[in-house]
Amino acid sequence: MNAAAQTQSEPYAADDGDTLGGRIVRARDALGLSTAQLARRLGVKTATLAQWENDRAEPRSNRLRNLAGILGVSPIWLLVGKGEAPPEDEPLAQEAAMLRSEIAALSQEALALSRRLQEAAERLDRLREHAGHID
Repeated sequence: MNAAAQTQSEPYAADDGDTLGGRIVRARDALGLSTAQLARRLGVKTATLAQWENDRAEPRSNRLRNLAGILGVSPIWLLVGKGEAPPEDEPLAQEAAMLRSEIAALSQEALALSRRLQEAAERLDRLREHAGHID
């Protein structure tokens, strides 16, 4: 039975006891990438990558090669778990992931503050127009 047929019935577990989707997640996590970041690098939709990671679909061979290259693993390791796996507890990758998370949170806060500042400026402009230039 080929891998695509097996995926439809039951995810293919290989030598390491994991599935293709599980190995994609492990390698992505080792690099500290989010699903959206990896999908963007691959040029696929986040939903497509999520299907691969959840063993609901498999990448075509050209995407598999690109995926392996980006993740720094071999296509064989992704498919069957043979070969060298990415390091599980890479301290720099964890630190980078935490920093990316902090940057994302700060960006959201900055955006919210920018909106509040814009709204306050607009209210002040309306007040000036209504009152005839108050400083």
